Amino acid sequence: MSFIKKAQKKIKLRAKRRVNRVRNAQVSRGVKSRISVFRSLKNIYAQIIDDNAQVTLISFSSLNLNKNEIKDMDKKAIAKKVGQELGKLAVAKSIKQAFFDRGIYLYHGRVKALAEGLRESGLQF
Repeated sequence: MSFIKKAQKKIKLRAKRRVNRVRNAQVSRGVKSRISVFRSLKNIYAQIIDDNAQVTLISFSSLNLNKNEIKDMDKKAIAKKVGQELGKLAVAKSIKQAFFDRGIYLYHGRVKALAEGLRESGLQF
C-alpha cells in the first residue's frame, strides 16, 4: 500500500512542477493577464485572469455555446469556437495581450485549437 501512495504523491508533485514551470516562464515577462485553460472529458473552459488584482476578468466555456450550433462539431472545433468567442469578449474589453497558461495539459489537440481560436480573434500571446 505504501508503494502506491508514494507513486501517487510523485505524480501529483510532477504535475505541480509542470504547472509552475509553465506559469513562471511567462510571469517573468511582466504581462498582466493570463489565459487559464481547463479541459474535461466533455467540455473545455477558459478564463482570463488578472494576477495582480487576483480577479477573473472574462470566462467562457463550451457550456455557453448554443447546443444546436455545436451538435455536429467535434471537440477540436468546439474548442476553437470557444477560443474565438473568448477572444471577441477580450478585444471588446480592450485586452489585447495575455499569456497562455496551458497548465498541466500539452499544447496539443483541443488546447492548441483553443489557442488558435484566440489568435484568430485578435489576441496576442
